[in-house]
Amino acid sequence: MKYSEHIDYLVKKALMDEACEVRKKAYAPYSHFQVGAALLGEHGDIYTGCNVENASYGASNCAERTAVFKAVSEGERKFAAIAIVGGKEGEKTAVPCPPCGICRQVLREFVDPKTFRVILEDGNGGWEERTLEEILPDSFGPDNL
Repeated sequence: MKYSEHIDYLVKKALMDEACEVRKKAYAPYSHFQVGAALLGEHGDIYTGCNVENASYGASNCAERTAVFKAVSEGERKFAAIAIVGGKEGEKTAVPCPPCGICRQVLREFVDPKTFRVILEDGNGGWEERTLEEILPDSFGPDNL
Protein backbone atom coordinates (compact mmCIF):
# COMPACT_ATOMS: atom_id res chain seq x y z
CA MET A 1 0.00 0.00 0.00
CA LYS A 2 1.30 3.47 -0.86
CA TYR A 3 1.46 5.99 1.96
CA SER A 4 -0.74 8.32 -0.08
CA GLU A 5 -3.61 5.86 0.42
CA HIS A 6 -3.43 5.81 4.20
CA ILE A 7 -1.41 7.94 6.58
CA ASP A 8 -1.68 6.70 10.14
CA TYR A 9 -1.13 8.55 13.40
CA LEU A 10 2.46 7.35 13.84
CA VAL A 11 3.45 8.58 10.39
CA LYS A 12 1.86 11.97 11.07
CA LYS A 13 3.65 12.14 14.44
CA ALA A 14 6.97 11.30 12.75
CA LEU A 15 6.39 14.05 10.18
CA MET A 16 5.57 16.56 12.91
CA ASP A 17 8.66 15.55 14.92
CA GLU A 18 10.88 15.96 11.83
CA ALA A 19 9.36 19.37 11.07
CA CYS A 20 9.96 20.53 14.65
CA GLU A 21 13.56 19.36 14.52
CA VAL A 22 14.42 20.98 11.18
CA ARG A 23 12.75 24.25 12.27
CA LYS A 24 15.73 24.72 14.62
CA LYS A 25 17.99 24.97 11.54
CA ALA A 26 16.07 27.85 9.95
CA TYR A 27 18.08 30.85 8.81
CA ALA A 28 15.80 33.75 9.75
CA PRO A 29 17.96 36.70 10.84
CA TYR A 30 15.43 39.29 9.61
CA SER A 31 11.99 38.03 10.58
CA HIS A 32 13.14 35.75 13.42
CA PHE A 33 10.22 33.54 12.33
CA GLN A 34 11.44 29.97 11.97
CA VAL A 35 9.57 27.39 9.90
CA GLY A 36 10.20 23.68 9.48
CA ALA A 37 8.54 21.30 7.03
CA ALA A 38 8.61 17.53 6.60
CA LEU A 39 7.35 16.19 3.28
CA LEU A 40 6.26 12.57 2.91
CA GLY A 41 7.13 10.96 -0.40
CA GLU A 42 4.64 8.58 -1.97
CA HIS A 43 6.57 5.51 -0.82
CA GLY A 44 7.53 6.64 2.68
CA ASP A 45 10.69 8.73 2.42
CA ILE A 46 10.69 11.99 4.40
CA TYR A 47 12.31 15.17 3.05
CA THR A 48 12.79 18.12 5.37
CA GLY A 49 13.26 21.82 4.80
CA CYS A 50 13.54 25.05 6.74
CA ASN A 51 13.11 28.66 5.70
CA VAL A 52 16.22 30.44 4.45
CA GLU A 53 16.03 34.23 4.44
CA ASN A 54 18.12 36.65 2.43
CA ALA A 55 18.91 40.36 2.81
CA SER A 56 17.21 40.74 -0.58
CA TYR A 57 13.88 39.48 0.75
CA GLY A 58 12.66 38.17 -2.59
CA ALA A 59 15.58 35.73 -2.67
CA SER A 60 14.36 34.00 0.50
CA ASN A 61 12.94 30.49 0.35
CA CYS A 62 10.18 28.97 2.45
CA ALA A 63 10.56 25.69 4.36
CA GLU A 64 7.93 23.95 2.24
CA ARG A 65 9.64 24.78 -1.04
CA THR A 66 13.02 23.84 0.40
CA ALA A 67 11.61 20.38 1.22
CA VAL A 68 9.98 20.00 -2.21
CA PHE A 69 13.08 21.11 -4.11
CA LYS A 70 15.28 18.83 -2.03
CA ALA A 71 12.97 15.87 -2.72
CA VAL A 72 12.75 16.59 -6.44
CA SER A 73 16.54 16.94 -6.65
CA GLU A 74 16.73 13.42 -5.17
CA GLY A 75 14.31 11.99 -7.74
CA GLU A 76 11.02 12.05 -5.81
CA ARG A 77 8.05 13.35 -7.80
CA LYS A 78 4.92 12.34 -5.85
CA PHE A 79 3.98 13.22 -2.30
CA ALA A 80 1.36 12.17 0.23
CA ALA A 81 1.57 14.78 3.02
CA ILE A 82 3.50 17.65 4.54
CA ALA A 83 3.79 18.69 8.19
CA ILE A 84 4.59 22.34 8.90
CA VAL A 85 5.54 24.12 12.12
CA GLY A 86 6.46 27.74 12.56
CA GLY A 87 6.87 30.49 15.10
CA LYS A 88 9.09 33.19 16.49
CA GLU A 89 12.66 32.15 17.19
CA GLY A 90 13.01 30.60 20.65
CA GLU A 91 9.25 30.26 21.14
CA LYS A 92 6.87 27.36 20.80
CA THR A 93 4.24 27.77 18.14
CA ALA A 94 0.97 29.30 19.24
CA VAL A 95 -1.07 29.07 16.05
CA PRO A 96 -0.99 26.95 12.88
CA CYS A 97 1.46 28.09 10.17
CA PRO A 98 -0.13 27.29 6.80
CA PRO A 99 1.93 27.43 3.59
CA CYS A 100 2.02 30.70 1.65
CA GLY A 101 0.39 30.94 -1.77
CA ILE A 102 3.58 30.25 -3.69
CA CYS A 103 4.27 27.11 -1.64
CA ARG A 104 0.70 25.92 -2.17
CA GLN A 105 1.18 26.28 -5.92
CA VAL A 106 4.56 24.48 -5.85
CA LEU A 107 2.99 21.60 -3.91
CA ARG A 108 0.12 21.49 -6.42
CA GLU A 109 2.61 20.71 -9.19
CA PHE A 110 3.42 17.32 -7.64
CA VAL A 111 0.31 16.17 -5.77
CA ASP A 112 -3.33 15.25 -6.11
CA PRO A 113 -4.96 18.16 -4.25
CA LYS A 114 -7.92 15.98 -3.25
CA THR A 115 -5.76 13.50 -1.30
CA PHE A 116 -2.58 15.40 -0.32
CA ARG A 117 -2.61 16.14 3.43
CA VAL A 118 -1.37 19.41 4.97
CA ILE A 119 -0.69 18.86 8.68
CA LEU A 120 -0.23 21.99 10.79
CA GLU A 121 0.91 22.10 14.41
CA ASP A 122 -1.88 23.68 16.47
CA GLY A 123 0.26 25.12 19.29
CA ASN A 124 -1.32 22.81 21.88
CA GLY A 125 0.66 19.64 21.22
CA GLY A 126 -1.67 18.46 18.47
CA TRP A 127 -2.30 19.32 14.86
CA GLU A 128 -4.87 20.37 12.30
CA GLU A 129 -5.15 18.56 9.01
CA ARG A 130 -6.59 19.62 5.67
CA THR A 131 -6.28 18.64 2.04
CA LEU A 132 -4.43 20.88 -0.38
CA GLU A 133 -7.73 21.31 -2.22
CA GLU A 134 -9.26 22.81 0.94
CA ILE A 135 -6.52 25.45 1.22
CA LEU A 136 -6.07 25.96 -2.54
CA PRO A 137 -9.52 25.63 -4.13
CA ASP A 138 -9.94 25.78 -7.90
CA SER A 139 -6.20 25.29 -8.36
CA PHE A 140 -4.28 25.29 -11.63
CA GLY A 141 -1.95 22.35 -12.19
CA PRO A 142 -0.34 20.10 -14.77
CA ASP A 143 -3.69 18.51 -15.61
CA ASN A 144 -4.93 21.91 -16.82
CA LEU A 145 -2.36 22.00 -19.62
